[in-house]
Amino acid sequence: MYRYYQNFLRSYIQPINWKVDMEFLDKISRVLNEIFVWIAGFFLIVMILLTSANIFLRLVWMPVKGTFELMGFFGAIVTALALGYTQIKKGHIGIDILVNQFSAKAQRILNGANYLICMIFFSLAGWQIAKWATTLWQTGEVTETLRIIFYPFTYGVALGCIILSFVLLVDFLKMLIQKQEPHR
Repeated sequence: MYRYYQNFLRSYIQPINWKVDMEFLDKISRVLNEIFVWIAGFFLIVMILLTSANIFLRLVWMPVKGTFELMGFFGAIVTALALGYTQIKKGHIGIDILVNQFSAKAQRILNGANYLICMIFFSLAGWQIAKWATTLWQTGEVTETLRIIFYPFTYGVALGCIILSFVLLVDFLKMLIQKQEPHR
């Protein structure tokens, strides 16, 4: 019976080239995050220019109306769209004093569990934030000062969470397939 299933699997299921597939997923992840970090950089430059203009105009005439609202929205976009890129570069804060005392196998298991839990968390967060953005869209919610619709910014934050969960999925799969911690 065992040989029957073994022959069935060999003949009908195409072998998966995990290395090629992981390189493809990794490339998609890197390209998407490069695009998003450039968008985040653009919003950061706009934030700098807006702050500078607000300070200058406050000194000579009157401040820019709605600066507080715009800075909040742009800051949320900058933060959310940079999450995945920061994960790729391993730039998130990690406290591993205790974990470094464990064996390499235990560290790998803990890191894999961390990737999996964080991936699930950020997937759920992205989903819930997108649901909230849809509610904001349907109700026509706008800001008080400038009357700007802010569901696009909320969708941007949801997208940042989803992209981070994709990066965490790629890291988790790389760790499983390569049997070692993914290096960037």
